Amino acid sequence: MARSAAIALFFLLCLLQPVWYLWLAPPASLPAWLALSLALIPLAPVMVLLALGRPSALFWAGVVSLLYFCHGVMEGWTVPATRGLGLFEASIAFALVCAVGADGLHRRRAARAAAGAPPPRS
Repeated sequence: MARSAAIALFFLLCLLQPVWYLWLAPPASLPAWLALSLALIPLAPVMVLLALGRPSALFWAGVVSLLYFCHGVMEGWTVPATRGLGLFEASIAFALVCAVGADGLHRRRAARAAAGAPPPRS
């Protein structure tokens, strides 16, 4: 469940970039296609890893989403015109990190249960 949520959130983050830079808030100081290209570059390797079915793809999606979390907080804090978009981007990135972490915890607990180890104390 967390894996599918993480994948959906990753693609929502990918979808947000063209919507942001081409439609809702195009940049004023450089061409929109350039800003969009720069925004999509960190997401491209994760897309390739997901397409190849690599188990580490979600880990890297979580790592890359930290960049977008920082970008969203920065935009929300400094640019009043894009405050909503920035906070939306930060919340997507935060939810993605949480979903990736939940998936990792679930896998670790399942491996521990399969090995017959007692569950950790809380």
